[in-house]
Amino acid sequence: PTPSVAFGDISPSRGEIPALARRAAVLAKADLTTEVVGEFPELQGAMGRKYALLQGEHTLVAAAIEEHYKPQGPSDRVPTDPVSVAIALADKLDTLVGFWAIDEKPTGSKDPYALRRAALGVIRILVENRVRLALTSLFDRAYQMANYLASGPAFSADLLAFFHDRLKVYLRDQGARHDLIDAVLAAGSRLISPSRGEIGQSQNDDLLQIVRRVLALGSFLDTEDGRNLLAGTKRAANILAAEEKKKTTIAENVEPALFREDTEKSLFAAVNQAEKEAGQAIHNEDFSAAMLALSALREPVDSFFERVLVNDEDQAVRANRLALLARIRAATDQVADFSKIAG
Repeated sequence: PTPSVAFGDISPSRGEIPALARRAAVLAKADLTTEVVGEFPELQGAMGRKYALLQGEHTLVAAAIEEHYKPQGPSDRVPTDPVSVAIALADKLDTLVGFWAIDEKPTGSKDPYALRRAALGVIRILVENRVRLALTSLFDRAYQMANYLASGPAFSADLLAFFHDRLKVYLRDQGARHDLIDAVLAAGSRLISPSRGEIGQSQNDDLLQIVRRVLALGSFLDTEDGRNLLAGTKRAANILAAEEKKKTTIAENVEPALFREDTEKSLFAAVNQAEKEAGQAIHNEDFSAAMLALSALREPVDSFFERVLVNDEDQAVRANRLALLARIRAATDQVADFSKIAG
């Protein structure tokens, strides 16, 4: 059967590649009907490639027929040719979408259909080939094309969460800290416009971008500025969490006219600048630059906590200072949820 994912959407190049991918998709499973593969199942794909070459198919089509099963394990190589990448992704995604649609998911240690391996294969193909892919749009496309009866949004969210779990395993095996992964995923679950308080679409369906964010965050936290900003940000977040729990009034917007200390003014100006620069850097997908923009908050945050009592007796001043702390949290949340980072 032809995988139901749209090949033109996932092929990493244009021109004749989509046509070759469609042809490879038609032939990808044809060798399963042959007596050779029936007798020796381990030859599936390899025999398909030989048959394709014998009947004059394009060499990229023949290669994709063999390579679309890859990677079959952590030591197996991933396909790199665009046609093979497209078919390998389509085959694995189609399998995962189909099993999710009928609510057949891995449970505990049981995974009879090797769905965890399929998801890890998708992750490795995307990351190691540096392919950008919005997974939820593909889930929805495959779901709609197959007329599955599952609930669309919940179905896609649940499958994406499964990919996040597999990505955590993959990144931990690569040496990444689990708390940094959680921090990036938590921040990516919402697109924040701190000055307006808007929440938009998730960023977390682009696995390559998540990996880049985690790497940039890890490098930043290895610096003195990163460690100190983490401490200041966590302090701000803890104060806010405590006051929110007590239902203390927090101003919706920071009002400069209520500032009493120069450090408040300095922090407000620094937050505005860092928020703008970090937001632009993230828009440009330059996560190292985003971290650099946030590092400018280190000194004004430290000075603020050294010289300012947040819980002032004046309710309006207190609410304004809490709003300023909320701006710190919102600015850093553009990159990661610092409250989830250990240290």
